[in-house]
Amino acid sequence: MFTLMLMEPPKPKFTWKTVLFPLIGLLGFFLYIYFFQVDIIGIIDTAKTANPLIFGVALLCGLIEVLFYTISWRTLTNHLNIKISVKKAFLYVWYGLYVDILLPAESISGEVTRAYLITRDKCGTFGKAIASLFTHRLLGMTLNVIVIVLGVVLLPFEGFSSLEMFNLIVLIVVAIAALTIAMTILSFKKTWTLRVIDWVVNLAQRVSRGKWTLDNFKVKAMESTTHFHDSMLLYKQNKKPLFLSFFYMCLTWLFSLSIPYLVFLSLGHTVSISIILVTAAIVLAVKSIPVGIPFEIGLPEATMTTLYIAMGINPALAATATILTRIITLWFRFFAGFVAQQYLELKPYAVNSLGNGKN
Repeated sequence: MFTLMLMEPPKPKFTWKTVLFPLIGLLGFFLYIYFFQVDIIGIIDTAKTANPLIFGVALLCGLIEVLFYTISWRTLTNHLNIKISVKKAFLYVWYGLYVDILLPAESISGEVTRAYLITRDKCGTFGKAIASLFTHRLLGMTLNVIVIVLGVVLLPFEGFSSLEMFNLIVLIVVAIAALTIAMTILSFKKTWTLRVIDWVVNLAQRVSRGKWTLDNFKVKAMESTTHFHDSMLLYKQNKKPLFLSFFYMCLTWLFSLSIPYLVFLSLGHTVSISIILVTAAIVLAVKSIPVGIPFEIGLPEATMTTLYIAMGINPALAATATILTRIITLWFRFFAGFVAQQYLELKPYAVNSLGNGKN
C-alpha cells in the first residue's frame, strides 16, 4: 500500500483558488451580456433572414478558420519544444478569443492568456511561449498587408475608385508595415530589452524608496527575456517552421474571408472579393491596436457597415450582412470560448472527483 501511495500522483486541493478562474469567466460572461444589453432573440431573428444552408457553411468556415489558426501557431510552438497537443492548443486559442472579447486590449489579452496557460500547465517556459506568439503575430501582420494590397489592386477592376478610400488604405498599409519592421528589429535586440528591464526595476525601487524588493522579479524577467531571444534566434536559423506556419495562416485567411462572402451569398447577393479583402483587412488592422475600450462591440459593426456602403453596397444589405457576419465572428466565438474557458479550468477537478468516486 505504501508503494502505491508513492506512485499515486498528487491530487489538486479544492480551495477558493480552485474556482477563481471559472468564477471570473462566469462573471465576465454575465457582465458582458448585461452591460452591452445583448438582444440574443434579435440576433437569432436576424440570422433567420439568411439561407440556413449557406449560413451553416459560413459557420463551418468559422470553425475551420480557428482550427488552421491553431495549427499555424502550434507549428511555431513545436519548433521550440513546447509540449502541447493540437486539441489543447485549440482550446487555448478559444480561451484566448473569449478573453479578447471580454478585455479592452484585444491586441494582447488573448495572447497573454495563452502564454499564461502554457506556463501554468508546464508545457513550456513563458519566454518561449511569448516568442511563438510574437512570431505568429508578425506573420499575421505581414499577411494582413498582403491582403490589403491585393484588395486595392483588384478594386479598380471592379469599377470602384475613391481617392479618400485609397489614401486611408495606403496609410494603414504603411502603419502596419512600419510596426512589423520595428517589432522584428526589436525582437533580436536582446541587450535593448535587458536594459529596459533594468531601467524599469531601478525606477520602481526609486519610486518606492526601497520598499519594493524586485530582485526576484528582475531575475525572472531577464530569464524569460533570454528564453525569448534564444527562441527568436532558432526561428532565424531554421525558417522552415516560419514558412509552414505562414502557409497555414494563408489557409486561415482563406476561410476567414469566406465567411462574409458566404453571408452575402446567403442573403441572395454576390460581392466582389476585392471588397471582402479590403474590409476584412482594415477591420483586423484596427482591432489589433489597443484603444482602451472593448472593440468587440459597436466599432467593428460600424466600421464594416461604413466600408461596405463606401464601396457601393446598399446600406440595408450592408448592415444585415455585418450583423450576420458578427454572429459568427463574435457571438459564436464568445460562447464557444466561454465553454473552452470553463472546460480548461474545471476539467482537472472533475477528473479528480471521478477518480475519488471510483476509489
